[in-house]
Amino acid sequence: MPTLDRHDHVFVLDLGDGENRFHPDWMAAVGAALDEVEKAEGPRALVTAATGKFYSNGLDLDWLAAHADRHQDFIVSVHELFARLLSLPMITVAALQGHTFAAGAMFSLAHDFRVMRADRGFWCLPEADIHIPFTPGMAALIQGRLAPQTTHEAMLTARRYGGTDAAAAGIVDEAVTEEAVRATAVARAQAQVDKAGDTLGTIKARMYAPALAALRDTTAPLG
Repeated sequence: MPTLDRHDHVFVLDLGDGENRFHPDWMAAVGAALDEVEKAEGPRALVTAATGKFYSNGLDLDWLAAHADRHQDFIVSVHELFARLLSLPMITVAALQGHTFAAGAMFSLAHDFRVMRADRGFWCLPEADIHIPFTPGMAALIQGRLAPQTTHEAMLTARRYGGTDAAAAGIVDEAVTEEAVRATAVARAQAQVDKAGDTLGTIKARMYAPALAALRDTTAPLG
């Protein structure tokens, strides 16, 4: 399960050492960690990371299949998590040490910056291959964070991007060695800790207003 640590002014949220799929309990733990980060005062920034083969492998489809009656509430909660991270009033950096797929890839896009391992692991939006359409909110998030041509390729072809290719496509900001992923993300976050606060929150809210509105629209199709 997710755990929260702090290095100087940088909070580091480790998502876990498994597939880190979006399960209600996992999302609740992430939300509780974000509560703690938001309550903190003074300079601060957030890094999310993971341990092992995966950063996040997306939605917990097994749980979803077993709880079909909760599908809408579940997707609304996923959207809420994306929107909360996208508008968090501090700099956020995702440290992608392993596979980052589907909702996990979207979660990474809700961060301000991304650092990825260069030699192994993929970033991928596989929805076209697994026949699950993007919700309007998910599509708006992706379109709001990636260049149009990259968005087109990533969403329509389900391409698996390695770290170097992801950096070339603008999906991530840096591709580094496995050992350097988390440290690079923390250093990038540490350099921006003084920006935390209401002004940054307002800038993000206005910058990503269309994506945030789509993510928070509970009347839109969710499947």
